[in-house]
Amino acid sequence: MSYQKEIDSLLRKQPFSEDRKDTHSVYRYAEGIAAIENCVVVVSDLKSGTSRIFNGAFAEVLGLTDYTCENSIWEKEIISRITDRERDEKYVAELRFYNFLRQIPRRKRSNYYLTTVLQFRDRNGNPIDVLHRLYYIYDDSADIVRYGLCLYGPAVFNLPAKSIVINSVSGKWEELSGAADNHILSKREKQVLTLIEHGLTSQNIATELCISKHTVSRHRQEILAKLQAHNSTEACRRAKQLNLI
Repeated sequence: MSYQKEIDSLLRKQPFSEDRKDTHSVYRYAEGIAAIENCVVVVSDLKSGTSRIFNGAFAEVLGLTDYTCENSIWEKEIISRITDRERDEKYVAELRFYNFLRQIPRRKRSNYYLTTVLQFRDRNGNPIDVLHRLYYIYDDSADIVRYGLCLYGPAVFNLPAKSIVINSVSGKWEELSGAADNHILSKREKQVLTLIEHGLTSQNIATELCISKHTVSRHRQEILAKLQAHNSTEACRRAKQLNLI
């Protein structure tokens, strides 16, 4: 399942400035982490829409030793080893994390990272618990996310919850629950999505809400971006999962 269109709206269409970060230094850092921790590290370049994968020894467990690059910000080969249900939970957790960070003062956003335990299939098709960590690397303003850094390794301890956000400075953590989900979509976007769920066309929705068809189309795109959904059907399913409609 491709999320290229959605991430273009959510992250890649940020107002990127001229590059000040040294991409090669980010890659060197990722390569070092992969070697030290023996994990798989994915660097997603949100501006170019590409990813580099650095394989520690754990890549052999997942059968990913020859996987080194991706013409997408999504690590498709890795994600393909997650069950459908776990994949949905992964994206819901990342969506919640993204919205969580929007509530944090800019200068402190880089202090936080997301940790989730996901069930994978190893190279032999056997289930295995994998610890996934997601970090955002910001530009100098601490407002624009320039890179996403994902680490995959064996889950050697139990998390206090399925997905938690951790403050790497204070050590404090909190569960990413659905408490803040209600703020993901605006009131109007919820109205539009509810009408989509009821089977109304864009023209019908425009008439029902007394807005233009163009405005309905704009709301549709925003809904897909915010929910990281590939189409309206998936958006409705994810919104129900988040109790938004």
